[in-house]
Amino acid sequence: MTAIGKLFRTTAFRLTLAYLLLFALFAASLLGYFAWNTHRLINDQITTTVNDEMTELSDLFGRRGLRGIVGAIENRALRPGANLYLITTPAGQSIAGNVSSLAPGVMATTGWSETAYRRLDDPDSSNHRALVKVTQLSSGFRLLIGHDLEERRRLFDIVGDAAKWSVLIVVVLGLGGGIFVASRVLRRIDAMTGTTQRIMAGDLSGRLPVGRSGDELDRLAENLNAMLERIEALMTGLKEVSDNIAHDLKTPLTRLRNRAEEALARSSNEAEYRAALERTIEESDGLIRTFNALLMIARAESGQARDNMDNFDAAEVAEGIHELYEPLAEDSDLILTVKTAAAPLRGNRELISQALANLVENAIKYGKPEGVDGNTDGVEAATARDIVIEARREGDQVLLSVSDHGPGIPEADRKHAVERFVRLEASRTLPGSGLGLSLASAVATLHGGELQLGDNHPGLRVTLALPVAAAEGLAGQTGNVPQKSA
Repeated sequence: MTAIGKLFRTTAFRLTLAYLLLFALFAASLLGYFAWNTHRLINDQITTTVNDEMTELSDLFGRRGLRGIVGAIENRALRPGANLYLITTPAGQSIAGNVSSLAPGVMATTGWSETAYRRLDDPDSSNHRALVKVTQLSSGFRLLIGHDLEERRRLFDIVGDAAKWSVLIVVVLGLGGGIFVASRVLRRIDAMTGTTQRIMAGDLSGRLPVGRSGDELDRLAENLNAMLERIEALMTGLKEVSDNIAHDLKTPLTRLRNRAEEALARSSNEAEYRAALERTIEESDGLIRTFNALLMIARAESGQARDNMDNFDAAEVAEGIHELYEPLAEDSDLILTVKTAAAPLRGNRELISQALANLVENAIKYGKPEGVDGNTDGVEAATARDIVIEARREGDQVLLSVSDHGPGIPEADRKHAVERFVRLEASRTLPGSGLGLSLASAVATLHGGELQLGDNHPGLRVTLALPVAAAEGLAGQTGNVPQKSA
């Protein structure tokens, strides 16, 4: 398709033509209404003037007879710009007036009519027309009084010329404006099309151009760019998950196979077979927990969990997690405490509970300070063993936090720590899959909040910052207490 063809097929150009047609119709209607009202106004003025003169001359004929009315007509006919006057006998012969000829039959009927005429003082006036009134006087005499319509014709000519030029100017300017607007829009659409073609070819880093006008195309481009950024992030995450599964799960699967093969090759009695099966089951449970965590992250990031949103109190969730993990903390020589205040929240209770459970489990696993027999960085030994779960409302947010006094995470590594399968050097010797913080971050994003990693001086403070529930009251459901995660 040629450039002109593309231009004429654009929506902007078609809309311009539609508006041009509507404006032309409006202008024509306005000029027509003006002409009609002008026509009516001129006719009203003529009829009023003629009726007044007709009444006056009829009275004069009644008072002074034929001689009086003839004298009055001859005097009035001599005035500059005089009306048309004609008085005839019952036989139709002209007695007095300034009209030399009329259209046939005009004097034969009384009342108003529009006719061509010729004046006595202007033999070339045969193309003129007049609005006349004929009335019958006593004794069969007929009186005609009229007014020339040349003024009305000139006015109509002026209106007609104005209409022609107006339509021409509207068409030229409308077409020019339509071509300008359509070409400008077409250039922007072509730029967007080129970007989308690169994106479809696999370059997810491409973004639609955004101008400075802030019009609807700029707003559309901004929204599409936000969508593309989200798609790129999801595709990058999918690629990372695929790579991580290929690398991080290969080792436990290989270990699982080797143990099974070793059991077949070396085990000689039931006890050895049982021990090998127990180790296999334990390794399988770890793999299952890893895949369950991946599935929950996928649910959170895809938004599927939004269908199970409910109103509940985040304080109840924190207390439930405390009750579940308190024995595990005691086994690790740690003290798990909880601080709660009413914190109404709307969200997916199961996912929020699982995210908080992951944070507590990480704190128990990695948050134990070194050398708690004495002081640890100025912190009392008893206090250093504390892990605090806290749920409270702060402004328009509900904060669910877990604080410990362990080695913490360096600020430079905090952004990297929430990625899937990422395990920092300090935690590589401990069991785990590196998905706990990833799940918590995905749950926070699902609810329109964020996961915050901060310094607890010393230690780590991890906070789920979620928007406050908008609903009135609390649903009061307790929900299921989550199982321990990987």
